[in-house]
Amino acid sequence: MIYEVRTYTLKPGAVATFEERFAEGLPIREKYSPLGAFWHTDIGPLNQVIHVWPYRDLAHRDEVRAATAKDTGGKWPPKITEFIASMQSEILHPAPFMRPLGEPQALGSIYEMRIYTYQYGAMPRVLERWAESIPYREKYSPLAACWYSELGGLNRFFHVWPYKDLADRARIRAEAGKDPSGKWPPATREWLVSQENKLLVPAAFSRLH
Repeated sequence: MIYEVRTYTLKPGAVATFEERFAEGLPIREKYSPLGAFWHTDIGPLNQVIHVWPYRDLAHRDEVRAATAKDTGGKWPPKITEFIASMQSEILHPAPFMRPLGEPQALGSIYEMRIYTYQYGAMPRVLERWAESIPYREKYSPLAACWYSELGGLNRFFHVWPYKDLADRARIRAEAGKDPSGKWPPATREWLVSQENKLLVPAAFSRLH
């Protein structure tokens, strides 16, 4: 399984209309493969939309994209070009402990996406330490998604956490940081190069909401 995470930066004021047009075309697109998730940014880089597509492998991605390009319904791709300032696509592998996306899940009203860049060659050890620590963190709230990069920005590690609201986020992060096991956060700081985060709101049609 691989996931394509597509991040579009839009012109100011365009997010609502972009999502409306995307939603209109989505039933046509999902004849070929399901949408994993769709969010727009609320805190962090503004005017971004992020959509996630699961595929069996790169060949499956190529097959699906070729089939959708030939669809005669006229609804896909949606008419959104006028709103896009820039586009980015990354192909990611799921962490071994990640639950697959694809089925609808009601997990939270906001999602935090944290993106860590690690030193070259550190990812196998990062995954091992995260696998050891995740059960202790999930006592407080579930992990929505966790990936590491294959194509696009290299040595990048993504983890996505749902919360009811910002107060819920603050409470859970404080509680998890004090877990008596001492297992959270994972001991990977020695390999960290940079960190960033985004607070995201799911679209009405997102399978994660």
